[in-house]
Amino acid sequence: MFWIMIIILFVLLLFFLLIFTKLTITLDFNHTGDNDQFKIKIRAWFGLIRYTIDIPLVKIDDDGPNLVIKQDQKAGSENKDKKVMEKEDKISPDDILTSMSDIKEIAQHIIGMNRIIRRFLRKIKIKKLEWHSQFGIGDAAHTGILTGAAWTIKGGVIGLIGQYMKFKTTPIVTITPDFNRFCSRTKFQCIFQFQIGQAMFAGIQFIKYWKGGLPKLKSKPFSFFTN
Repeated sequence: MFWIMIIILFVLLLFFLLIFTKLTITLDFNHTGDNDQFKIKIRAWFGLIRYTIDIPLVKIDDDGPNLVIKQDQKAGSENKDKKVMEKEDKISPDDILTSMSDIKEIAQHIIGMNRIIRRFLRKIKIKKLEWHSQFGIGDAAHTGILTGAAWTIKGGVIGLIGQYMKFKTTPIVTITPDFNRFCSRTKFQCIFQFQIGQAMFAGIQFIKYWKGGLPKLKSKPFSFFTN
């Protein structure tokens, strides 16, 4: 009986530790010319647990009109990473058309869940947000017009994020126009944090209000990231 109580207490301790564990997620996007790279880093317990998804973004397949996505996933501690999976897939035009039906399927399942999403987003704390851009199209006048439009877009995006989440620091946003040549560079980094318990509670609510069961997704653009 004594050992049973010890085991129960130990399980409860682990459960509460899991609930109050904070996940820190870093979204890191870099774009330079034709080179794009997107990384997602997930950390917990001060870096003791770490998981990284490295996605060199879309490129055109040399063998046909397909898009190629390559994804590396790594797990490990703060000082050592171990590659656990590497996969590459090709997305054809037919796959993109099929994904449109998947989007409709998802939309039908999330009707009425706006309140749940908003409640969870308010729990997310943004620790850092930096968004730097440099571009030019070789024409000073048109570059100036695009610069004004870019500031409007960035301001709208930052305002939308701030409406649903909590900024712990002031976002750093820059736009550097190049009036003399064509160039395109973007660096975006966002670090946000939430408790696993908050995500679990939102997940339970999703299951409770989910209509018609889980959506059946068939297209590669969705299944590639979920399998």
